[in-house]
Amino acid sequence: MDTVINRLSDIEKAAVSVMDGASERKKQMAREMEEKTAAFDAQLEKENQDRISQIRSKMEEELQQELRQQSEDAKATMKRLEATYENRHEEYAQALFKNMIKE
Repeated sequence: MDTVINRLSDIEKAAVSVMDGASERKKQMAREMEEKTAAFDAQLEKENQDRISQIRSKMEEELQQELRQQSEDAKATMKRLEATYENRHEEYAQALFKNMIKE
């Protein structure tokens, strides 16, 4: 009978040892998963920041190009207005004068 009890005790010890090993392996796997998840999150964050930076740079470049174009358009409009004024300012003054004395 003692042999059976000893044998059962040995089996129980072995089972506890297996359970402890499984528990330790489970903890180790959980740590590995946490590390992999953290690494993945960090990589994803870096990729997102890089992409955002690229988009921001592209938008700034497009904005600068648009501002340059608007500035060139405004300069061209001013030149046209100045040329029209130079060519027709006396005509405008005469028309204004006639309009003022019409009454």
